[in-house]
Amino acid sequence: MHVPMLINDFLKRAVYLYPQKVAVIEGEKRITYKELQDRVNRLANTLRSLGVTKGDRVAYLSPNTLAMFEGFYAVMQIGAIMVPLNTRLIPDDYDYIVNHCGAKVFCVDADLNHQINPIKDKLVNIDHFVLLPNEKRATEEGWLTYEPLLEKASPVYFAEEMEETDPATILYTSGTTGRPKGVIQSHRGLYFNALNTIIHLRATDQDVLLHTLPMFHVNGWGTPFSFTGMGATHVMLRKIDSSLILDLVKNEGVTIACMAPTVLNMILNDPKAKVTKVEQSVRVTLAGSAPPPSFVKAVEKDLGWEFIQVYGMTECAPFLTVAHVKPHIAEQGEDKIHQVKAKAGLNMLNVELRVVDSEGEDVIPNGQDVGEVIARSNVVMDGYWQQPEETAKAIVNGWYHTGDMGTVDEEGYIEIVDRKKDIIISGGENISSIEVEGALYEHPAVLEAAIIAIPHERWGEIPHAVVVLQNGSEEVTEKDIINFCRERMAHFKCPKSVQFINELPKTASGKIQKVVLRKPFWDNSERKIN
Repeated sequence: MHVPMLINDFLKRAVYLYPQKVAVIEGEKRITYKELQDRVNRLANTLRSLGVTKGDRVAYLSPNTLAMFEGFYAVMQIGAIMVPLNTRLIPDDYDYIVNHCGAKVFCVDADLNHQINPIKDKLVNIDHFVLLPNEKRATEEGWLTYEPLLEKASPVYFAEEMEETDPATILYTSGTTGRPKGVIQSHRGLYFNALNTIIHLRATDQDVLLHTLPMFHVNGWGTPFSFTGMGATHVMLRKIDSSLILDLVKNEGVTIACMAPTVLNMILNDPKAKVTKVEQSVRVTLAGSAPPPSFVKAVEKDLGWEFIQVYGMTECAPFLTVAHVKPHIAEQGEDKIHQVKAKAGLNMLNVELRVVDSEGEDVIPNGQDVGEVIARSNVVMDGYWQQPEETAKAIVNGWYHTGDMGTVDEEGYIEIVDRKKDIIISGGENISSIEVEGALYEHPAVLEAAIIAIPHERWGEIPHAVVVLQNGSEEVTEKDIINFCRERMAHFKCPKSVQFINELPKTASGKIQKVVLRKPFWDNSERKIN
């Protein structure tokens, strides 16, 4: 008998096994799993009363809150499609995305509805606007009010008949050019990602997960599903504050958090980190640009947290690899362990990965030859919403082409050396910006750094460093940075110029926006960077 893999299975299991356990912590509020299911049922029935049926899209614009968390389960429980939106976009972006996906209901946090009010009349498919409460405000004219809607609704469980291949979410990716694309993920894709999370991140009912990563970002990497299924406790965090994060880790007994490298870097450099005593074991999971081994060492030595590097992308739900250290490698000492933990790692279960050259042939697994990483798995998206041509470009013969350049060694470890567009080709030499950034992060005065290509008359393009200095390091000069790099790597790889700024531009998930940094240098150039 075929039993479909559906996302609401995870909450059903937690309610059955852990009904009185605290499911969600939001400030002073504590919600048990039984109470959570009751609220989800009420929200599901509310959405049905608002005309939402199977296959309809429901858009959410919210930071990490209980209401956002409830939305994932209620929307998917009735067979509708969740469309979480990046909270750092502008009204014009929301106009495009909400109309493009054809959402019928739009749920918006009270901290953010000022972004939507100017474009409400342009959102042609929206029948109802629902205001999600914040600490200070829960109502506004022209908006339905969340809690009264739930109070009036039936708490009786209703779930639509579905197949695991039915779409569960549409996730709009922030492209470097043009409009964002809507990634369609099925219940099955999200289910497999959740299982991989449970296995490879070792999720248990003893865990307390801090939602440091925005839940709109690839559904919080699937953690609202995986850790719920295991009966863990979720701690909500509205906005990034390193001091508050350290307080929550200590006071709520947080055992795991997922975040971007920039957020973890903030925590490492917060003075409170040196005096906050944490009794429990903590593991921190990072994705994005691979950090240098020295960063891994600092996390594990200075914070005492276990560092877990993963690799993936929105189109893959998102996890593809985890930097698990094989036992015989661990025997080679701490330096080797930190080196391996800084890599993308080994393919997860149910994930096939290849690193291929420009002809589509597998590169030699020597840790040196560079090719594009391609993936085949149940976690790979069904395609881009209403963009079949873009889907056909991304998925070729069943393999998703990531656009990431990497190597693979004889042990199967994949290391990402750059995005295709971030490889710097200077005088015919390929330069990995990640490698140069790794050297920059070794400098004690460097807080953050990015390497970009800028045009050069003789070499075509050259590496340029954009650096944020630690407080009190203003005396560091461009020459100091360049010489520091030259002592550590081939001179052709080193930055030829250095720019000091106060803050690097980042996406909502904490990724550095190199396209923003490059733009001023290339706008007036005859040749645009690839």
